[in-house]
Amino acid sequence: MSIENAIRAFAGSFILISLALGVQASPLFHSVNWLWFTTFVGANLLQSSFTGLCPLEMILRKLGLKSGAGCGVPATH
Repeated sequence: MSIENAIRAFAGSFILISLALGVQASPLFHSVNWLWFTTFVGANLLQSSFTGLCPLEMILRKLGLKSGAGCGVPATH
């Protein structure tokens, strides 16, 4: 899995989990405060699109994941 795909998977998973825990209509509802986590993930994705700085990307690089550029996918950075 490339870094880009891993970031998308993490972001999507965390957004869905925090929505499931924060929306009152969900059977997994815990607290509306989980919606702040959804906000954090969205804000981080937005700032990353402008600055190119992504903490998760740095962590995944240290863990040995490679950019998707070698897999026929254009690199974002």
